[in-house]
Amino acid sequence: MSTTLYMQLSALMFLEYAVWGAWMPVLAARLLGPLQMTGKQTGWIYATLPLASMISPLFGGWLADKYVDTGHILAFCHGVGVVLLFVAAKIKKFSTMFLVMLVYSMLFGATIPLVNSLMFSHLTDAAKQAPNIFIWAPVAWSVIGMALTGYRNLRKAEGDGSDCLKFAALLSIAMMVICLMQPATPPKGTGSGSPVLQAIGLMSDPKFAVFIVTSMVVAGMMQFYFLGTARFMGDLGISGKNIPAAMGIAQAAQALATFFLLGLLFDDKMLGAKWTITLGAASWMVLYLIYMLKLPKAVIVVSQVFHGLAYVFFMIAGQMYVGKVAPKEIAGSAQSLIILVTVGIGMFLGTPLAGWAMDKFSVDGKFNWTKVFAVPMLLTLAGVLALVFAF
Repeated sequence: MSTTLYMQLSALMFLEYAVWGAWMPVLAARLLGPLQMTGKQTGWIYATLPLASMISPLFGGWLADKYVDTGHILAFCHGVGVVLLFVAAKIKKFSTMFLVMLVYSMLFGATIPLVNSLMFSHLTDAAKQAPNIFIWAPVAWSVIGMALTGYRNLRKAEGDGSDCLKFAALLSIAMMVICLMQPATPPKGTGSGSPVLQAIGLMSDPKFAVFIVTSMVVAGMMQFYFLGTARFMGDLGISGKNIPAAMGIAQAAQALATFFLLGLLFDDKMLGAKWTITLGAASWMVLYLIYMLKLPKAVIVVSQVFHGLAYVFFMIAGQMYVGKVAPKEIAGSAQSLIILVTVGIGMFLGTPLAGWAMDKFSVDGKFNWTKVFAVPMLLTLAGVLALVFAF
């Protein structure tokens, strides 16, 4: 891989996750705090990306595999996203926020798998080269979290929390430019068959089917992390302006694990795909267990490492597994399939479940976090057992 290609793909990966990481971890604090939305309302706004990811990734993958250069699709989606994010930063009503974030998520949801498929289409040895690109995803989340915390500390206030959406909009402008600078990635599908149906057809392999179903369940539990962690830390006494940096520890751990461990463990001579992915699911289970035990603030902050490890060994390793087993002519649709079941169906179902748990296990606005986080812990445990015995 040439230096130029590495820089192009790295910038693409960095900004994709920088945009996402600017608002995803901390928007819930604005919704539950200054805007006084309920847990269910917050859950539905967070459900916009999962809902969109059940539709737009397959459509985007189909376009990329059959008709349009992948980089051009990415540039269009992020360009329109700039306007929508600035609009969302001004909105205070639930219904309007939900609609704007849904439209934005339809666009952003299509870009997540396309960034992966664009990368895989230009790598000659994905198992060894992909971790060197994927590392920029956690670096982006960590850097953006630190930058937002630094900005809030300079202002000596959190404001109304809308700065996360404005920050994401500015980053989207840079992302649009980078998308147009990517190497040409024209459609590879030349057959008459539907690449989407061919990707779904991969589930005829029982092992792949188990992987897909388990991915849906385990990834869905991430919504408990995203919806609950910021408020959970606040209830423990961690200052709101420091929460983005505290959660950024997860991305620091993710970066280190991606660079030093992912390629090594994913190799069939080491753990291979099965046990790497299982390790990832088990890391989330441990995190939720720690949350349940009401441990000191320092332990909760350090435990963010487990989220970082889980994301690397479960989500990224899962995408690498799909890239390994899927034919190149349906690369976009295959990556869209895994995003559909994880970010889409899984997180969509996990969102109302998390909102329900937060509302059910709360009294006068105070959450019983032990009961809240028992839900994802038990469901993730079921996922771990499925991977151990059936994948």
